[in-house]
Amino acid sequence: MLKTIATAPIDGQKPGTSGLRKKVPVFQQPHYVANFVQSIFDSLEGFQGQTLVVGGDGRYYNREAIQIVLRMAAANGFGRIVVGRFLTSTIDDLHAATRGCLDAPYNFLRTVVPVMVEQGDGQVLVFTSAAGARPTPGAPLYSSARAGANMLVRNVAGEVARHGVQVNAVGTNFMDFPEFLAANGIGDDPEKRAAVEAMVPMRRLGTLDELAYFAAPYIDGTSRFTTGQFVAYAGGWA
Repeated sequence: MLKTIATAPIDGQKPGTSGLRKKVPVFQQPHYVANFVQSIFDSLEGFQGQTLVVGGDGRYYNREAIQIVLRMAAANGFGRIVVGRFLTSTIDDLHAATRGCLDAPYNFLRTVVPVMVEQGDGQVLVFTSAAGARPTPGAPLYSSARAGANMLVRNVAGEVARHGVQVNAVGTNFMDFPEFLAANGIGDDPEKRAAVEAMVPMRRLGTLDELAYFAAPYIDGTSRFTTGQFVAYAGGWA
């Protein structure tokens, strides 16, 4: 059953180069998401009966927004809706994800761990991603590759523990450093930063100083009884 809802333009609902970036409470306003989605559909031609692929990054309010998109797509006459990005991925996409997220830590461990085993002592800390600790809608290959890296660390640690070598991993996300800010289109925009921070249970980004203090005991020789561990460092996101 179709339901017609009267609406009107919403002030400030104008996407930038990185999309429509607003705080979560803004998106939660009545009909806010539906209004924006309908404006996109209105700009399209010839989509009736076609397939719509819907993806997301798993952040807060992602699931609810996708449900709105699904209802809007059905009402507008799309013939088929595919949710997620796995169904549109290729083996080349998977290989690209593993090269960056799994091959690199493998090559690093394969280089340094044998040396430490030979000397009978050593500490290794691999930085991965908190995305490997939980399903990440919209990024299944990346999340899976990161999970593989986390498990690689645990397996290597179990193999070399008897040689006095510790191997652990820390998975980060929502960190206040240039690469993360650039990847999320934050830059120096306080509004965009606030929108990203709203996705973190602690409602802020982590600092590099905090991360350094947290990571130091894994490699400074003060804690020699922990190995094979993965810890998410993401403000409660994982």
